[in-house]
Amino acid sequence: MQDHTSNASLDTSIALQKYGVGQPVRRKEDDTLVRGKGRYTDDCSLPGQLYAVMVRSPHAHGVIRGIGLEAARGMPGVRGVYTGADLAAANYGPFTCGLPMKSRDGTPLLQTNRLALATDKVRFVGDPVAFVVADTLAQARDAAEAVELDIEPLQAVIDADAAMQPGAPQLYDHIPNNVAIDYHFGDTDAVNAAFASAAHVTTLDIENTRVAAVPMEPRVGVASYDARSERYTIQLPTQGVTGNRNTLAKLLGVPNDKVRVLTGQVGGSFGMKNISYPEYICILHAAKALGRPVKWLDERSSSFLSDSHGRGQQIRAELALDAAGHFLAIRLSGTGNLGAYITGVAPLPLSLNTGKNIGSVYRTPLLSVDIKCVVTNVTLMGAYRGAGRPEANYFLERLIDRAADEIGIDRLTLRKRNFIKPAQMPFTACSGVTYDCGDFAGVFAQALEQADYAGFAQRKKDSRKRGKLRGIAVGSYLEVTAPPSAELGKIVFEQDGTVRLITGTLDYGQGHATPFAQVLCAQLGLPFDAVRLEQGDSDIVHAGSGSGGSRSITASGQAIVEASQQVIAKGKAAASHLLETAEADIEFEGGRFTVAGTDRSIGIMELAQRLRDAKLPEGVPSSLDVDHTTQGPPSAFPNGCHVAEVEIDRDTGVTQVVRYTAVNDFGTVINPMIVAGQLHGGVAQGIGQALMEKMSYDASGQPITGSLQDYALPRAEDIPMMSVGDHPVPTPGNPLGTKGCGEAGCAGSLGSVVNAVLDALKDVGVKTLDMPLTSEKVWRAIREAKGSAAA
Repeated sequence: MQDHTSNASLDTSIALQKYGVGQPVRRKEDDTLVRGKGRYTDDCSLPGQLYAVMVRSPHAHGVIRGIGLEAARGMPGVRGVYTGADLAAANYGPFTCGLPMKSRDGTPLLQTNRLALATDKVRFVGDPVAFVVADTLAQARDAAEAVELDIEPLQAVIDADAAMQPGAPQLYDHIPNNVAIDYHFGDTDAVNAAFASAAHVTTLDIENTRVAAVPMEPRVGVASYDARSERYTIQLPTQGVTGNRNTLAKLLGVPNDKVRVLTGQVGGSFGMKNISYPEYICILHAAKALGRPVKWLDERSSSFLSDSHGRGQQIRAELALDAAGHFLAIRLSGTGNLGAYITGVAPLPLSLNTGKNIGSVYRTPLLSVDIKCVVTNVTLMGAYRGAGRPEANYFLERLIDRAADEIGIDRLTLRKRNFIKPAQMPFTACSGVTYDCGDFAGVFAQALEQADYAGFAQRKKDSRKRGKLRGIAVGSYLEVTAPPSAELGKIVFEQDGTVRLITGTLDYGQGHATPFAQVLCAQLGLPFDAVRLEQGDSDIVHAGSGSGGSRSITASGQAIVEASQQVIAKGKAAASHLLETAEADIEFEGGRFTVAGTDRSIGIMELAQRLRDAKLPEGVPSSLDVDHTTQGPPSAFPNGCHVAEVEIDRDTGVTQVVRYTAVNDFGTVINPMIVAGQLHGGVAQGIGQALMEKMSYDASGQPITGSLQDYALPRAEDIPMMSVGDHPVPTPGNPLGTKGCGEAGCAGSLGSVVNAVLDALKDVGVKTLDMPLTSEKVWRAIREAKGSAAA
């Protein structure tokens, strides 16, 4: 009954050192992906599958007078052509927004109740009105082009401010002035009084540009229906299988257990794939109607139309300060552009999350937020990396730099004067959120030192000699991560010696398998290579909210820790029987159950194996398996300071980010290599929005940036080498002390990059510009400033 070899103990110790928390362990999936062995949804095909192609509106707004289907139905290989009438006959539910948000007068958010296929009106270019299913993709495409649309065009409105004006086109009869929610937060009277008594007020009108998500993998789905079990199955790329299963079941009008959602590897999402879309209902309907699997794959050009966009605000941001430069109050007002339909969490980033994060790392006493979320004739809005967090920090960092210029105080000094101090923790911010910990001044100081801020003056001189403008700026940030929600931590010891770890979050590029295994190994002393992560099957993942809001490591981490404690408790009970001692005498450490004060022990993996075959008395666990759901930890508060340096060519306006430093407080860092990778990706997206990305439309609602020929994304040459530093202050809010890191790159980069460009442009008299700071925009600003100076 003994198992106490010293080599086993040594091997466990070495494994924990190599694969434990804090180690830069290489990602488990990298070898598979680099060798092209990944299995994405489009790699999956089912026997006898058919192919679907959507028919989309060419108009941004119009009345559907008729849809001609006869020509398409008669084409080779066509198995079915469907319209909104077919889906209406099946009595599917509408896509809605489940957020319990209310307007300032207490009325709930006005729903748009989107149907999978439009039946009366179209409301944006790309609105699906029909779809074709055929034997081959080519046949389905040909038939889709043969569908005849009779749509009477209506005047479109693409701008949120314009949509609220008298006489503007109305998208819905029940949404007056197109305002779906008039969001308000704060004590307006107190804030107005603070502004009235302020020694200085800084005001900026800022556009937070609408951007497309553009993940590497477009959306795709493979649907099937089993008539015997009356059960739907769909494979699709998503951010969480449980939530999508529940949504699809609700739309289909069936119990949750009648829908199975499968997800393989996912080629990026950034928030966009977290919701369900009309195409999924369409192919599920066709699979049932035709009795064969149906596959649909979006194309890049149509994904610009059909995928949810991000950001999209027009904000007036105001900061009140006293004579000493202390912040007194922040006032935000403006609009958020929801697009044509409201689903998922669309209003949240544009309103509530903006207000929740605007306080950042500064001790501002008062805040008011007044943002109208407006429906317009453009693509629907959704979450995009950060979902309100980066934009809020961006607004404030822009305000601080402008206030410093107007008052005549150093930008760094103004920030230092207003930082929340560690001794003030826990601190209730102006947003009403209470921060549990943080060393904001310490992070700031480390970032300045790491960036060699003191050496900037010399670098600026060197740039000037080469005819370049050079600027530098900091971007401090704090994010309020997703609120508590149920999360799964299931641990299964398999007969082949592996351990299955099942969680309700979902990896769509982050690399969950490695840090989650590191946490589990640290808790249970398991062999690192034995741990297999499963997240992509709703039949197995019965709880969890998916990945989003920088919650994965905090929520899944807590679930893993709590589940591990249950494994240990079961193991002690089982080991006490096998080692013939009292349960109270069993100790657990480094993967071994030991009788206290002796060398009698058994390893956790051997114990799990022994329990399979042992004859056990009543009360002794027959396995170490645990199926645990935690209620989830509270929001955490990742924060940091990013420092960007840019060079601008005076003659062309071409801007390059030439140096970039990011120091962050992510609490306990499980895997520094993966954290750095997450940060790099977020910064790249922030640079993209700051310098080049914007979804643009003409006056009729036609997208001007409808492909990668028109919509600029940053390339490798646009992204500098980054210096990344950690300044961890572990949070007491979860067992691991983690804070989340997935969206922080965007939060720190928008303010630092844009303010760095404006810092460089001060030398030629340019005071303000809005994103994206394209070479043309910068070039025109320089020329106009020269013209004004000459005049």
